[in-house]
Amino acid sequence: GQGAGGSGRAGEPGLLVQRGGISQGIRLHFHALVKGLTAQSASKAQLGLGHSYSRAKVKFNVNRVDNMIIQSISLLDQLDKDINTFSMRVREWYGYHFPELIKIVGDNYTYCRLAKLIGNRRELGEERLAALEELLMDSAKAQAVLEASRSSMGMDISPIDLINIESFSSRVISLSEYRKGLQEYLRSKMSQVAPSLSALIGEVVGARLISHAGSLTNLAKYPASTVQILGAEKALFRALKTRGNTPKYGLIFHSTFIGRAAAKNKGRISRYLANKCTIASRIDCFSEVPTSVFGDKLREQVEERLAFYETGEPPRKNLDVMKEAVVEAREVVAEVRRKQEKKEKKRKKREKRRLEALAAGAEAMEDAEMETQENETEPKKKKKKKQEPEPEPEAASEPEENGLEEEEEEEEPQPKKKRKVGTETVQLDKKKKKKKKVAKEAED
Repeated sequence: GQGAGGSGRAGEPGLLVQRGGISQGIRLHFHALVKGLTAQSASKAQLGLGHSYSRAKVKFNVNRVDNMIIQSISLLDQLDKDINTFSMRVREWYGYHFPELIKIVGDNYTYCRLAKLIGNRRELGEERLAALEELLMDSAKAQAVLEASRSSMGMDISPIDLINIESFSSRVISLSEYRKGLQEYLRSKMSQVAPSLSALIGEVVGARLISHAGSLTNLAKYPASTVQILGAEKALFRALKTRGNTPKYGLIFHSTFIGRAAAKNKGRISRYLANKCTIASRIDCFSEVPTSVFGDKLREQVEERLAFYETGEPPRKNLDVMKEAVVEAREVVAEVRRKQEKKEKKRKKREKRRLEALAAGAEAMEDAEMETQENETEPKKKKKKKQEPEPEPEAASEPEENGLEEEEEEEEPQPKKKRKVGTETVQLDKKKKKKKKVAKEAED
């Protein structure tokens, strides 16, 4: 019941030391060591800590994502295989009709474009020589293609077969053009994520190293001896099993430095290059503002080491080179930060203008709504005022002017007014009669 390094009862949390060590005992009894902390709240705190840690691991800078490099280099390799396979299929398929073209044109992309342009070789004449020269960029080759089409030993081809060959050729051409665009994308992405590594060893080889390691962080954690044989694991384990010679290089063999070195110096230069690649990957991984200054200086060092192996000229010391690189890097980083601050100020100004424009637009909309509401309410009031006095004069004037009878007056829905109108007409009739009587008496 007692711990390995302490004495006391097993139930006492401060004295218990589990098999995993003191840290495990503290973790198990943390709620008893801290006052006011229950086991339930401690488990919630652990869960929250785990979530925040995972969230921090998942978060990343959009411009420095090495996952995109891994995917693009894998896709680039797959495209190379597919384009080679499809180009060989086009060569074999079109070769039944025009076999001499294979010997004249060696490039797969150019061959597919030619197959699509020529089509039926019997229709190829002098008028299409300019198009051939434009495609091949060589007048001698264009003339050779034209002469070969006239004396070709190939079989005749049906129109439907020719359509299929041209369709397949256009697919291969589009794949080749997409591969060029993908290579440009990879180059720009490597200059953002790992500028020093790409300046030292090239974009494609650097991307292969990152892809094989799994990420830029994993590559930065590797020692130089592992980076040297990265990609040659099968040969390494075979050599260890048979007790033979271990491989000298892996993926870094595709760099230009090892190809330029003499046979006896290939192992030495690969070891030196792996050392510089490790330094460059660590600088790229852990620097706040990645620059290609260190990669350029490291490349110069490798060039000097190559010259030393060939001519014996002593290279500069690493300390002096790194001091120069640090000074240049500070200037570059300061310039980059100045540009970033300017961009941030411009962005804030644009955001402020946009918010002001939105606020002005909202005010204009509110004013327009208020005006429309006022315009709607005013005519309603005017209409109400006008409608009220209208019925009285109409009802009074109609019987006076037209002398309407009581039957027509009954149609109007105002009985009280009808009676008044009727009495007024009776009085007028009596007055007229009196005037007539007075006039007759005067005549008599």
